Amino acid sequence: MGNFEFDGQKYKTASGHQKEWGARILDELSLTGAETILDLGCGDGVLTKQLADLVPEGKVLGIDASKGMIETAKELEGHNLLFAFQDINDIAFTNEFDLIFSNAALHWVKDHHKLYKNCYIALKLGGVVRFNFAGDGNCSNFYEVVLEVMDDSNYSRHFKNFEWPWYMPRSSDYEELTNQQEFKELRCWEENADRNFSTKGDMVKWINQPSIVPFLKILPKGKQSQFRDEVVRRMVDKTIQPDGTYFETFRRINVFGRK
Repeated sequence: MGNFEFDGQKYKTASGHQKEWGARILDELSLTGAETILDLGCGDGVLTKQLADLVPEGKVLGIDASKGMIETAKELEGHNLLFAFQDINDIAFTNEFDLIFSNAALHWVKDHHKLYKNCYIALKLGGVVRFNFAGDGNCSNFYEVVLEVMDDSNYSRHFKNFEWPWYMPRSSDYEELTNQQEFKELRCWEENADRNFSTKGDMVKWINQPSIVPFLKILPKGKQSQFRDEVVRRMVDKTIQPDGTYFETFRRINVFGRK
């Protein structure tokens, strides 16, 4: 997982749509209330806390590779809820969880073969994975704009060896990958979650946390705010709708699996 540092407090206010997707998944989980659960890429911990509330007799661990996120999440720790600073790539649990959950995080993980291997070992027999993450076609406006600005002579030399931070596969390719895993049952499906941000401010918050973070990290301090302002200006022009909202594409891959 790319080691990008995020501002957990800012993410709290900028992650409404991530939380909507997560809440829908929580609604469909059939839990007894005594499960042990792992949340991969827990972010600010808000959904992880909701998971913990659903399993009062169980326990929940949320992990994230951003110290800023974990610091924010730790404010929510309780009797059955813990958070730890850990990269998803480094999980090494054995036969420990009834459910491994992840919402809007696994597109930051490049090696999904390794991910499924580690999850399989970490699950109890009969345990479940339930993931939602970004797939091909996600954030197409932001991609187009950020690539244009990166190409600008002002910035291009800084991005010569830049590694694209996300893995957002086509669902047909991803289905092929899931077919190669050990799980008794493992299926994936696409979801179109395109949305209109109701205000410019809402869209700008989403650009600031987390979308633009990997790009600013590459630039010298003196160029960061200039780069960010140019991306924001172009995004506003590109995505504004006749009704004054701002449109972006959000394409998701959902996964359900059982060991």
